[in-house]
Amino acid sequence: MAAFFLWLILLVVCWPLALLALVLAPLVWLLLLPLRLLGFAVEGVFGLVKGLFLLPGRMLR
Repeated sequence: MAAFFLWLILLVVCWPLALLALVLAPLVWLLLLPLRLLGFAVEGVFGLVKGLFLLPGRMLR
């Protein structure tokens, strides 16, 4: 909701920039999507490595 209100303020102040932002926002989202997927994969691998390193301590407890 805050992003919408900020966009409305930008629309009142500088409408060409607001329309440009409206058009470019989905394109930026599509460009960043592979990086998000890569982030999820890296986070999963780090979780697996952490689990492997902490497994002996859990087994001894």
